Amino acid sequence: MKLVFASDSFKGSLSSKRTAELLTRAAREVFGACECIGVPIADGGEGTVDAVIEALKGEKSIATVHDPLMNRIQASYGIAGDRAIIEMAAASGLTLVPDHLRDPLNTTTYGTGELILDALDRGCRELYIAIGGSATNDGGMGCLRALGARFLDKDGNELSGCGKDLAEVSTIDLAYLDSRLSDTSVTVLCDVKNPLCGENGATYTFAKQKGATLETLELLENGMQNYHDVIKHRFGIDCDLIEGAGAAGGLGAALKVFLNAAMQSGIETVFDLIGFDELLDGADLVVTGEGRADSQSVCGKVMQGVALRAKAREIPVYGLCGSLGDGAELLYDCGVTSLYSLVDENTSVEEAMTNAEEVYYHAAVRMFSEIKREKR
Repeated sequence: MKLVFASDSFKGSLSSKRTAELLTRAAREVFGACECIGVPIADGGEGTVDAVIEALKGEKSIATVHDPLMNRIQASYGIAGDRAIIEMAAASGLTLVPDHLRDPLNTTTYGTGELILDALDRGCRELYIAIGGSATNDGGMGCLRALGARFLDKDGNELSGCGKDLAEVSTIDLAYLDSRLSDTSVTVLCDVKNPLCGENGATYTFAKQKGATLETLELLENGMQNYHDVIKHRFGIDCDLIEGAGAAGGLGAALKVFLNAAMQSGIETVFDLIGFDELLDGADLVVTGEGRADSQSVCGKVMQGVALRAKAREIPVYGLCGSLGDGAELLYDCGVTSLYSLVDENTSVEEAMTNAEEVYYHAAVRMFSEIKREKR
């Protein structure tokens, strides 16, 4: 009997890797000898680097870079062979900026560009960049400036590459862009479809949560429209026609336009990187899960992705989750056979969080015991 375990992390309690270890222990208690394959998994957001380097037996690399306010920090990313897996949030994330200093007029993606440079210095020529969780709305100028691009105002002065500079961009000079990028493939892990500008664009959709006021929103949107127009005039590309251009405050647009990046689903890219389909060969069942399953679980998240891949091979999928919310039943349409929750009439959310390993393990034993009875 072959079992594959591929759960997302349970935020604040269990890592993806630990869920697989507990599932393996529970499965062998119920089924006896069985082949258990656990694979850390993530959807392109937080935990992606850890999941991929664990699966590929890669390593963490640490670089000194600038945070969104240009303070020096240490940030890590993953390396597996000549591949680098970068979470832009490690250098340019919202959590790096104190609440009272959050203002996307002043933040920059410069540090993300520095992580890319460090990966190039280490010989990486395949870059995978997850662009969720940003503190920025700079159109990706900061990132590209770190890579050698120059953004100039009407007088030829170089701009620093933060949000307030968007309105001043008049010329974009790529003459000094790092030459190694010409033979480097870049894949952006992005599951949002927002264009660069407009009602559903980078500014109006995301900037408020990054600290923008109503006045700031208008300034940023006007600046982003100017940036959009300069790109269209200089490169003949309309960023409002690119799905995901507005992700991470416009970083999606910069990576696509200036680095010819491929825009791909986060979870699907992670699956391909770790060879998930090959792991499913000969599997009798799959267990997946996350901290809370609800309607958002079918929007490019781990459980949906795992279920769809297993469904294509007619492998039953069981979901063991922290709790079940409204819309969790939508996962059945994706191929999930049954859903189980750690939280029930006997276990509160608080207890499940406090004693996560014990509660998860016993829930896994109950789940496998039920599956065993069904298979008799």
